[in-house]
Amino acid sequence: MRGLSNLNLKQAQRALGCVGPLLVAALAVGCSGHRPAWELPPPAVQQAPIVQPGALTRQSLENGLTIVVLEDHRLPQASLGLTVRRGAGAVPRSQAGLAELTAEVMNRGAGDLDALGLARAVDSIGASLGVSSGWDTMDVNVSGLSRDLDALLEILSDVVLAPRFEKDEIEKARSEHLAALEAAHDSPATLARWHAAAALYGEHRYGLPQSGSAETVAALDGGAIGALHAKWFVPENAILYVSGDVDPGFFLDRARALFGAWERGHEIGNTPPPPVPAPVSTRIVIADDPDLVQARIILCHDGLARTDDRRIAASLVNGTLGGSGFSSRLMKILRSDQGLTYGVGSGFALRRQPGPFAISTFTRVAETRRAVDILLAELEAIRGDRPQTDEELSKAKSFNVGQFGLGLETSAAVMGSLVDLDVYGLPEDSLDSYRERVGAVTLDQAHAIAHELLHPDRLVIFLLGPAELLGPQFEDLGEIEIVEP
Repeated sequence: MRGLSNLNLKQAQRALGCVGPLLVAALAVGCSGHRPAWELPPPAVQQAPIVQPGALTRQSLENGLTIVVLEDHRLPQASLGLTVRRGAGAVPRSQAGLAELTAEVMNRGAGDLDALGLARAVDSIGASLGVSSGWDTMDVNVSGLSRDLDALLEILSDVVLAPRFEKDEIEKARSEHLAALEAAHDSPATLARWHAAAALYGEHRYGLPQSGSAETVAALDGGAIGALHAKWFVPENAILYVSGDVDPGFFLDRARALFGAWERGHEIGNTPPPPVPAPVSTRIVIADDPDLVQARIILCHDGLARTDDRRIAASLVNGTLGGSGFSSRLMKILRSDQGLTYGVGSGFALRRQPGPFAISTFTRVAETRRAVDILLAELEAIRGDRPQTDEELSKAKSFNVGQFGLGLETSAAVMGSLVDLDVYGLPEDSLDSYRERVGAVTLDQAHAIAHELLHPDRLVIFLLGPAELLGPQFEDLGEIEIVEP
């Protein structure tokens, strides 16, 4: 193979037998000193519709229920569900964890079926059932074979409209929830996220975990769960959806029969805005854990809402900074060059209200200050004297578009994105226009966004580890707050 570049293609093809001329040419290029494929510029962004014309049907019932149907007849499967446009962020801080607990109990009996009966009904048709909650939504999803669509719809309607909320199941679910919260204290990464959020958001709902705390969950009962369900699960707050091998006419008829009499609710509260700016000035918070030999590090400040028009440009800047894995600046310098960590990342948490921007990593306790100094320097550099380059922006665009495509490989994934657009009131063509909008971001816009949205001068610098060893490293940066882990 050493002399391959000196052979003509016909000679090379004869020498290698069945190897085609295109492969031989590629090998010849590789052996003649040309740049490898991973160093070449990314391919041009390709434009194509996400949903084929005629495959999507939208309709609203008289009671306000939105229905979305996405046809995909390649496989005999169907994924259907109902999403409500409220989640953990809209729960009062004193009831943190209520949305997650309600979701769990909804999965434990509905209609005429208790928990075991519901599980058996789902298993008997080889289906799956899940009820989940996020910061901004709650979702009930059922999936199985398309031939069982009617049975899947019956299960869905029972879980949505008639959850049993039996006392024994509520107690079991709450006990399991409390046990999970206790077990989470053994995870330094989880503890670090919880404490950093508390330091950043204070008494706002975002200052407690989505799953709540032991104190808030212990106070929850069946009355609170029933009240939340009655308030949020109303037709004008809901999106009924299905994707897969379905007939839109049949689904719409059955949906009207099952959900058409669903009564409207009353005004529904939403997530209150968090404090801005947050923090006002740099805070150094150490959660004292003397047993840790590696310190957990989180640097964070206020970020963006899901509907903020700056979100695409911000994601491209963040891709270069720390959001694109091994190709990011932070990973290169902190891991590859300095050997201080195995992993580091940054990102904006996009929620109904502005979520945090955060950088997180871990390192040896003795090296914590050096790691933090590097993070601060890189944060300052990308918004100042070493801004994103044209090549970095191009790579970030390619990475984002690639991730976007990978996230839409199934009709169920496409439907999830369509529902997300509805939840946040974003334009219906947002999926089709995404790649074009990514490509339209200019270097000047990226530089302006970096300067506007990144704030190394006002951060929560949160550290989890032995305070006795970490404190002296940071005394010159300001007052240090010590908290219990």
